[in-house]
This record gives sequence, C-alpha cells and structure tokens, in this order.
Amino acid sequence: MKKEWIIFVCLLILLNLFTGQISSGVIPIPPPTPPQQPLNGPGGSNYSHAGVIVQRYGLGVLQYWIFEPTDPKPATAPLIVFNHGWGAMVPFWYQNWVNHLVKRGNIVVYPRYQQSWLPPGFLHFYSNAITAVKNALNELEQGDHVTPELDHFAIVGHSMGGGITCDMAALAESEGLPIPKAIMPIHAAIWRTNLSLIPGSTLMIVIYGEDDPLIKEGVEKQIFYGADKIPLENKDFVTQVTDTYGYPGLRGDHSAPLTPTIPLAGFGKTDAMDYYSTWKLFDALTDYAFYGINREYCFGNTSEQRFMGLWSDGTPVKELKVTDSP
Repeated sequence: MKKEWIIFVCLLILLNLFTGQISSGVIPIPPPTPPQQPLNGPGGSNYSHAGVIVQRYGLGVLQYWIFEPTDPKPATAPLIVFNHGWGAMVPFWYQNWVNHLVKRGNIVVYPRYQQSWLPPGFLHFYSNAITAVKNALNELEQGDHVTPELDHFAIVGHSMGGGITCDMAALAESEGLPIPKAIMPIHAAIWRTNLSLIPGSTLMIVIYGEDDPLIKEGVEKQIFYGADKIPLENKDFVTQVTDTYGYPGLRGDHSAPLTPTIPLAGFGKTDAMDYYSTWKLFDALTDYAFYGINREYCFGNTSEQRFMGLWSDGTPVKELKVTDSP
C-alpha cells in the first residue's frame, strides 16, 4: 500500500508541474483510505485454520459445494449454509467471505439452487436449496469429512438467498434440517413461506443497504416483523450506511456483500463494509448463538455493533444504524 501511494503522489506532482500548481506551492494531499481488516475479534483475520478444502457435488439446480477447514483439520465444526444472490451460482462471487468463515473453523455448504440467470424455475429455488443441503448432510456423514456439529447450525443469505434463508429457517423442522441457531438475511428478496414458522429460539439480524436500488426498506421490515416468534431482544434491524469521505468509498448498496477473489467494477469488492458489517455481525451472531460470547458485537445497538472502523486519517467511518423498531 505504501508503494502505491508513493507512485500516486509522484504522478500528482508531475501533473501539477504541467498545470502550474507547483509554482504556487499547492501540493494535493491523497485522500484517506478505508479501514483494513482488523486482526482480532468478529470480522478479524486472526484465523484458527490456515487452509480451506473445497469439493463440488451434484448437478444442475441440486449442485452444491462443501468447504471445510484444514491446517489443522478439526474433528468437528459448526455448519453454515450460505445462500447466494440471483445469478451468483458459483462461490467465486462470495469467495473471500466463504474463506473467512471456513478459516474461523466452520463448515460451509453453498447450494446452487438455480440453473441459469433466466427466471424460469424460481418458484423452486428454496426447495432446491433445501434438497441440496440435505444431500450435503448425507455426504458429510461419509468419507473423510469434518463432522458437522448439527447443534451449531446457522444460515446466511444475500438478495434472493436472503429470502431462501428465511424459507429454510421456517421449514427446517418439517424438512428434517437442523433448527438454525442463527440466521442473517441480507438485502433479502422473495420468500415463499410463512415467516411466523421461524422458531422463536433462532437469533436473527436483518440487514438493509441505504443505497440499495433493488430492495426497499419496507421489504426488509416485513421479514423483521414477520418473524414474530423471535423476541425483540434476539433480533435487530441493521442499515448499512454509505460513506464517501475517503477513497475508495464505502457503499451500502446491493453489491456490498459480494467479495469476489478478483474485484469487478460495480459487482462488489472486499472492504470495510464487509469486515465491520456483514462479516463482523455474522461472526458475532454465530459466536453468541453457539457459545454465548460477543453479544455486544451483534445485538443491543452498542458502540461495538455500530462501529465501522477509522479512515486512515483517524476519522470514524459512518456507523451502522441499528434498531429493534424499524
């Protein structure tokens, strides 16, 4: 990063030589940069495992990926289902986040659930995802896999996958899936089931992006209030806030949860909106659901929950907005 800034400043100086600004003594100051990933705590990089094993199974809409931690390989691990957004049928689009979850010591199952970008079949997306997870559970009982801890089960999903996350939680008992200890729908779209079926024992965070052009706040509120079995002290409504004080800016838009291994313009990048928002909140949510720790990072509208890090000049990034009465 230091090398890049030296090059950037040199280029600005050369530009100013041509524009005459150097003669007037004006030298532009580079804009502040966003916070880097913290070392410790929820969202941090102090991982318990150095490696990730990935295997793909099934075909078409029932295809799924299993990611397991290694180096060292644990005997057992919590199980997380990651439901992608429309069209993100391969894990590439969320790979950095998936790797983060696995290196923290979780098994991650990534169901494909759709054949292509085209709409036909979308009424079956949630049932495809549920079937794929069942198949993944059967696979994990065989061979040399890490054994899933079915009493430590959580679901996270983005966009269409956020709605599927709600469906999966609502139907878990009737479909023979583990009851999720925690769920986190993010910028969620369509769901097909009665949200009142989501168990009251499940912890939930609903995330909305203030600059999301696709999903309106009212839709997210329907999820928050629809899951009426969950008491208010065990669920929060969180809004991601755009902050363009530095460069590059941090945006609470629909692509914010995307973390492709190769950043693509307009389709998400891995930044502080991940480290201090989705990653931190879901890490803390599962920590609290599974082990009873880090509640202050996921519930209660605390400073730890709202904090989004500091720009490189020490200015705080605009905080998350948290409420249990959206």
